[in-house]
Amino acid sequence: MIGFKLNEKVNSNKIFILKTSELEKRLDPQYYIPEIKELELKVREKDVKPLRYFVKNISSGATPKTEEIEKYYSDRENGIPFLRVQNLSPTGILNYDDCKYINVETHNGYLKRSQVKGGDLLVKITGVGRMAVASVAPDNFIGNTNQHMVIIKTVSKEVSTILASYLNSDIGEKLASRRATGGTRPALDYPALLSIPILFDKRILEITERAVEKKNTKQNEAKQLISSIDNYLLEKLGLTLPKKDNSLENRIRVTSLSEIIGGRIDPFYLTNCIELPVSTNFQETEIYNICKVDKGQSITSSDVIEGTYPVIAGGQSSPYSHNNYNQDGNVITISASGAYSGFVWYHKNKIFASDCSVLRSKNEEIASTEFIYNVLKLKQQQIYNLQQGSGQPHVYPSDIKRIKIPLPKLQEQKEINAHIILLRNLALQQELDAMQVMCDAKAEVEKIILEK
Repeated sequence: MIGFKLNEKVNSNKIFILKTSELEKRLDPQYYIPEIKELELKVREKDVKPLRYFVKNISSGATPKTEEIEKYYSDRENGIPFLRVQNLSPTGILNYDDCKYINVETHNGYLKRSQVKGGDLLVKITGVGRMAVASVAPDNFIGNTNQHMVIIKTVSKEVSTILASYLNSDIGEKLASRRATGGTRPALDYPALLSIPILFDKRILEITERAVEKKNTKQNEAKQLISSIDNYLLEKLGLTLPKKDNSLENRIRVTSLSEIIGGRIDPFYLTNCIELPVSTNFQETEIYNICKVDKGQSITSSDVIEGTYPVIAGGQSSPYSHNNYNQDGNVITISASGAYSGFVWYHKNKIFASDCSVLRSKNEEIASTEFIYNVLKLKQQQIYNLQQGSGQPHVYPSDIKRIKIPLPKLQEQKEINAHIILLRNLALQQELDAMQVMCDAKAEVEKIILEK
């Protein structure tokens, strides 16, 4: 072996030789990849400290059984945010899309050790993909989390923000992944996570705060564009929303027997299900006249497999896919139950639809599916109010069929669709610009880490 050298054409990051004296406690080759090893040596030339130096306390949670939903889980209005790894973001900001909620009893009991508060640093420690993705809980936040991330208490939100920015850099991710173990599901145990070398530089905080401010500005502009869609539609369709009166007198509903015979008698429906005003610009028609309305095909956990087509469950894209599809695309799904009950979604692609109502125009030359979607999106709260049942409330196709919508001529539908697409594209561009701001900030952070 003395004097043996690899061919110069060999990729030294895939095939390399180590002396036994170079081996540490780890024996897996990934730990010794020359490129990553040299990167860590370069970082350690600076004034770095291990992550544990900044940690006051570290903990993680658990996942309550989904089979016992009523015991552990709740809804958005009454529950506590239950964070999962998909809620973490490489921007360092929590993403609340697809957030689950647990009840207060679970938060204060079973998951008391994993309570999250404002300023806490949250770090992903298990799973495929990017390792050590980190986010900081916003001020006054109250939440909880599962076992796939850790909650790190630091001395301040500022310290947590600097650490998150460092860990979210490509350099921080490489140093974290180097320490991960496991094949199909890599993981960072506490000693490995806490050994990551950290360059603590306050310039990182300045860069991050400046980037977050720009990002928030652009995202607020995006939200204003999206909210303007409703106002545009209301004006075009000749609809005027009634002003909401939340007085005690208005929250008490009295009705006569003749009003409810043959229909719904539950108080939730009678109190909340108020139709939008009739259009002053166009004739209205019930959905069943222009749409086929079907129930999505049910699916069990054993049916979910890795495949080509997204599984749409409750109107939302789930993290699963399927090798079969039961909808060709150009359809509307409306969630039937759960936290997203009444959520309206438009699909141009092939999907596997489950636990939702599926709508498709009977004749695209009379009623555009895309136009119907835009109007139903406007009526999303009204659809939510159609749900019935106690243990597992549902919105049923039979109720959706009776919803009335204004129906302009096809050319006007196309013009409305085109204007809404324009607004959505402008909003999307603002979101993309916001993400680019954070990417540029990350590049600045990495420059600081590697500067001489």
